[in-house]
Amino acid sequence: MKTTLAGLKKGQVAIITDFNIEAIPLKLLEMGCLPGNEVTLLQVAPMGDPIYINVNGSYVAIRKDTAAEIDVVLITE
Repeated sequence: MKTTLAGLKKGQVAIITDFNIEAIPLKLLEMGCLPGNEVTLLQVAPMGDPIYINVNGSYVAIRKDTAAEIDVVLITE
């Protein structure tokens, strides 16, 4: 099942498959937000934005519009 990082639910684990290079800040790429890396959605802010993820051992809060540009494939439901 293919979705975006913004479509994950709390606790779901996925593998990054692709992303829009124009929409992703360089800092996220440096932290390991790259194709092939595993990402876990840890928490969603009360209003739904930002989301808090663990990618490649780094804990990162990112905006939902940025997360929508990152394609993932679910590992766990």
